[in-house]
Amino acid sequence: MEIEDILKETLEEVLEKIGVEYSKITITEEEKDNFFINIQSDNPSLLIGYHGDNIQALQHLLKTLSWKKAKNEQFNILLDVDNYRKRQEENALAIAERKIEGVRKMGRPQSLPPMSPYLRRKVHLMCMGAGFDDIETISEGTGNRRHIIIKLKS
Repeated sequence: MEIEDILKETLEEVLEKIGVEYSKITITEEEKDNFFINIQSDNPSLLIGYHGDNIQALQHLLKTLSWKKAKNEQFNILLDVDNYRKRQEENALAIAERKIEGVRKMGRPQSLPPMSPYLRRKVHLMCMGAGFDDIETISEGTGNRRHIIIKLKS
């Protein structure tokens, strides 16, 4: 059985057991062994939860159950609901770009709001890319207060 089939079957079972209706599940392999799964639902807030807590828990459950069915074959998944995480990512990167402009204009470090490890990683990676040779990022804080500071390289 293909990994995509295992993921879809497992997710359908979990959603049925928790009594959540959905209209469509889309699974794409973004890179080798990295799968993006999007659930379209009429009630996305139930699946997303407060600050994405439910979606994170559902992703962990799906990964654990799928790994067992796939005989511990290693793969990663990113679960999304109605492209919630995609919108969050776009928003975080847009905020980071605005803060970078401020750093370049004023020369002083700028802090981003606290965000998930996934979003912090996306911002760090963006700032390592082309066009950001003068920019440096560091993470500070602990737990759900962890945030990124953007500053000019010294």
